Amino acid sequence: MDLRRLRYFLVLAEELNFTRAAHRLHIAQPALSQQIKALERDIGAPLLERNSRGCRLTAVGEVVARETGELLAHVAASQERIRAAVGGQRRQLRLALTRSARGGPVDALLTEFRARHPDVDLVVRTGWTSHNITELLAGRLDAAFVRPPLDGEGLECRHIAREELLVAVPAEHPLARERRITRGQIAAEPVILWPRENAPGMHDVISRQLWPDGGPRIVREEPDDEQLLLSVAAGVGIAPVPEGRARALRIPGVRLKHVTAPMPTVDLALAHRPAGAAPALQGLLGLVGTLLDE
Repeated sequence: MDLRRLRYFLVLAEELNFTRAAHRLHIAQPALSQQIKALERDIGAPLLERNSRGCRLTAVGEVVARETGELLAHVAASQERIRAAVGGQRRQLRLALTRSARGGPVDALLTEFRARHPDVDLVVRTGWTSHNITELLAGRLDAAFVRPPLDGEGLECRHIAREELLVAVPAEHPLARERRITRGQIAAEPVILWPRENAPGMHDVISRQLWPDGGPRIVREEPDDEQLLLSVAAGVGIAPVPEGRARALRIPGVRLKHVTAPMPTVDLALAHRPAGAAPALQGLLGLVGTLLDE
């Protein structure tokens, strides 16, 4: 099977949007569409359900995305071992980002790391916290940005940032006129959220902070923050979103609201296995400490 097509599909599975995926891959959108259709022909089944807002993975597409991530990680590791065997001096750091933390301190940290460690190849992927933890424990990653708390995974976590949690409401909703909203005002509102298994700790933290008297009334689950905010814009319900991600997406028809005290927050951390950190990972952890001190 064509590895290039699989790489294209994996980026599209992360973005769920042809325009953004094509931009990341530095190819034209029609060319990306042709490659994905060719991959579907190779596999013999549709991988995506296309719609006006982007696309969703089919059941087969979910399996292909998961297996492709593992396959490409093995390919990258093999390439690194081959380079080392022939005397290559470059090191590699396999790193995963969490979907809800794109931009902000994470991007700044990686930019600074690349500048200080030009001899290290960063192999970066994006996934939900639970998937990133699985990959870490399996040895297919060196470190991953995650949303704590984590439950008994045996990993070390370095705190990176604390972020305010906003509530996204439809532009025509009565709450859109409020400067700040209370927990009582959203207690019975229909809520859009992502599946709990994606990041159980973060999901529970959000529920406890915003809906302390029984949890949210979830009416729809979406795979990522962009789809979640598009559902808000369509009037399906309201949604909690970390401030940085919500403001970076800038979805029309959505108003972002602060919640009255106590301010709800979510944390961002860098997780890694506790023993035997490779030199490249030690460099990243050292940089985290330096930037936090500054």
